[in-house]
Amino acid sequence: MTDIYSKPPGLLDEKLPDVLMRIVSELHDVAYLIERVEPQLLEVGGAAVLQSPDSMKVLQGIDLAVQKTRGLAEYIDTITSTIPDEWTVDVSTALSLVKLADMHKALSQGLRHGHSQPLSKTAGDFDLF
Repeated sequence: MTDIYSKPPGLLDEKLPDVLMRIVSELHDVAYLIERVEPQLLEVGGAAVLQSPDSMKVLQGIDLAVQKTRGLAEYIDTITSTIPDEWTVDVSTALSLVKLADMHKALSQGLRHGHSQPLSKTAGDFDLF
């Protein structure tokens, strides 16, 4: 009888905790990027933004998106500490679904520490390539 859960190791098998920690890092980056939207909206809209109930709902939605994204990152970070290093996962199928080159690179290459988004750049700064 063949054990359907046993398979020979693939080329893109990686330790599950390492993969999850890279996802945690990406989620922190997403939260940071979402968080940067709110001050820009306030700057563009001025004080009138705070007077509009619809605008307040949008700003509260931004705050909620940041909280949920950080909460997911912390949840995954917490459960990752209980996963044995021996557990591996074939990431080839998942990586084929990631379309953004930078995210594909971040998720497919080793564990990163910190966040990929530069904290020193101000709004309007961009890199030409």
